[in-house]
Amino acid sequence: MSPIPHAVDLAVKPEVTAFFDAPTNTVSYVVKDPHSLACAVIDSVMDIDYAAGRIAYQSAEAIIAFIKGHGLQLEWLIETHVHADHLSAAPYIQGQLGGKLGIGDKITVVQDTFGKIFNEGTEFQRDGSQFDRLFADGDTYRIGTMTAFAMHTPGHTPACMTHVIGDAAFVGDTLFMPDGGTARADFPGGDPRVLFRSIKRVLDLPPQTRLFMCHDYGPNGRPIQWETTVAEERAHNIHVRDGVTEAEFVALRTARDATLDMPRLIIPSIQVNMRAGDLPPPDAAGRRFLKVPINGL
Repeated sequence: MSPIPHAVDLAVKPEVTAFFDAPTNTVSYVVKDPHSLACAVIDSVMDIDYAAGRIAYQSAEAIIAFIKGHGLQLEWLIETHVHADHLSAAPYIQGQLGGKLGIGDKITVVQDTFGKIFNEGTEFQRDGSQFDRLFADGDTYRIGTMTAFAMHTPGHTPACMTHVIGDAAFVGDTLFMPDGGTARADFPGGDPRVLFRSIKRVLDLPPQTRLFMCHDYGPNGRPIQWETTVAEERAHNIHVRDGVTEAEFVALRTARDATLDMPRLIIPSIQVNMRAGDLPPPDAAGRRFLKVPINGL
């Protein structure tokens, strides 16, 4: 894996505003360049009433209102990975505000895997072409005056990327707050050994680096939190603090994953998110449907 690109200034301190979606325990972010009006949106949420088959955009509208209210210019919509617990609102926000939509280049692996699970036809493109940019490990991109870079951190899924923007790193589902531990590694394409190595790469960033989580569940009833640091994770993370070996982590993660149910929204989430947040194509009557693979997950 490539080192931190020379163009990246880890001393830059972007302005980060969080939006917490309680139904999915997801945290979305607007990340603003401190020296311009440019910003990025990371891991947005589309609302769904799964039982009724209805979608809505209240969560996305809150982000849109914030960006418009502060006169910001949206340059990027970033997906840290193909989420299994919420649907992306990136196309909706992009339609309102513009910007480019990006994800890790291993999206093609996810599309191939789940294209088979959901029995998608040949019309479903498995080349990542639904996105504007596919990031390879070490790729850089600009948000105003800031140079951000994408770090491939697989293990939870093959396409997971951590996005480092100045002194802030957006880790997706790879890590949770120190008392929450780490992401599961039992989805198709997941691997606890690979996850451990990816996490160690994140924790090799400078100790003061701010880490922003994609989810928090308030372990033991504490208030919801989403920001910590590399130093805090290395000292206190219940799964991967300093001193925990790879073998210990693999045993712990494997045992833990064996007790977990599938996420409540994995079936709609994967079908939508592997399409860059678009719904499946309509039938001849204009109706859209989601598939339920029997014993497929």
